[in-house]
Amino acid sequence: MALAAAQTRSVLFIKRKYLHALRKTCLWFSTNDTILADQRKPPPKTHLRKSQKKTTLTDLSWEERLSDVVTPLWRLSYDEQLELKLKHQERIMSQLSGYLSGELQSQSSLPVRTKLSFPVLPVLPSPVRDGYRNKSTFSVNRGVDGNPKTVGFYVGTGKKGNIVCVNGDHLLNMPEKHTRVARCYQDFIRLSSLEPCLLFHTGGHWREVTVRTNAEGHTMAIVYFHPQTLTPEEVVVHKAKLLDYFTRGPGSVCQLHSLFFQESAMTRCTHEQSPYQLLHGQPHIYEEQLGFKFRISADAFFQVNQAAAEVLYSTVRQLCIPNPEEGGERTQFGGTLLDVCCGTGAIGIITSPRVDRIIGIELIEQAVEDARHNAALNNVLNCEFIPGKAEVALPGVMSQLSSAGGGPVAAVVNPARAGLHYRVVRALRNQPNIRRLVYVSCKPDGDAMRNFRELCCAPDPMKKLTGEAFSPTLAVPVDMFPHTPHCELVLLFER
Repeated sequence: MALAAAQTRSVLFIKRKYLHALRKTCLWFSTNDTILADQRKPPPKTHLRKSQKKTTLTDLSWEERLSDVVTPLWRLSYDEQLELKLKHQERIMSQLSGYLSGELQSQSSLPVRTKLSFPVLPVLPSPVRDGYRNKSTFSVNRGVDGNPKTVGFYVGTGKKGNIVCVNGDHLLNMPEKHTRVARCYQDFIRLSSLEPCLLFHTGGHWREVTVRTNAEGHTMAIVYFHPQTLTPEEVVVHKAKLLDYFTRGPGSVCQLHSLFFQESAMTRCTHEQSPYQLLHGQPHIYEEQLGFKFRISADAFFQVNQAAAEVLYSTVRQLCIPNPEEGGERTQFGGTLLDVCCGTGAIGIITSPRVDRIIGIELIEQAVEDARHNAALNNVLNCEFIPGKAEVALPGVMSQLSSAGGGPVAAVVNPARAGLHYRVVRALRNQPNIRRLVYVSCKPDGDAMRNFRELCCAPDPMKKLTGEAFSPTLAVPVDMFPHTPHCELVLLFER
């Protein structure tokens, strides 16, 4: 009884405190504001917003079809988008409540609306609604006119064999700097004597281009190239032409801060597998988040909406380590924050002033190198970043923390869509010092739901889940992707 009462008080306290913070956030990020990352207002975008829904696909323009694929909510007002997203997140959390209460027996059960057992707060809006993306990858394929050297985004699928590549200039989430690079790259490959690589086994060389930008306006472009049977000397010739086009030719209007070139016979590969070759400019761009500066490499993960990322990170920080100054409390949390799937170290570095120690674990070695650099760049001395698979590194880290007896441990996990490996969940669950865990998910109705259930189920020796169960106490959706159905969900578990 005493434990249940304490848990209830904890939930009510968190809810009151976070609702207070939310009100302050909403004053800054009112959905009635019109804040553009890019102040341009091209007529096509205004026209598309006001157009009526068409009853048949053939009535739609190619621009509208692409908008429906990339930004499906573009016809709705922003308030309507947030309402739709909140209802979706509430349905998912209702499903979780059903699993925990026993009303739903398996993830394959038919969806049943169960009363929420914990609060789901309103969706925190993105401060920037249009042109917010700081990273975009443009594909190369046949366009509306049949030209195979068209740069843009796909309408249709490869499985159905009906792919059409459409320019993305009109898309609401695209900044002009990105579409300008895409247009210039299209002009360049149309001038090139080499064919585009549409399918690896059919030959061709020019592949997609990725564009990254920061708040200062610096632009990084990464061109992907399939060498096929070209000799290294022949590849050098075409690299030189690419460099000349973007530095002295028509592409110089893009004012690239960095130009990278990666040649590979694989669909996707890391810097270690095939190095990113710097043809021009600086090897990195930098971005600021909540007063901290971060280095971004060509293949480093960074949230695609910089302004909304600040909302996300401040939310995660507050739920991991509540501000000791709020509520009249001055007690420093101290202890350790365990940052699993830490990327370039943003969450840990931003939270570092509130704890004694940060331990980050990340699979991509280049990201770990960036995280260490970012800690040094910000003079953060209490961060340690470990490269490797979380399921391999975490048990050893947990063992060290247990033997060291270094005080309370909070954990934050921010995995990819596939969720956490079961061994990671087991290590977190079986560590008694972790009393608070924050799970950041971009797809909570996917494999992450399995993680939620394993964190919260009764002890199960068969699955080696022997530790005390967590309970979800608060869910906070954050809109990172206006005009799309997606948002990030920040879910607080406690025990």
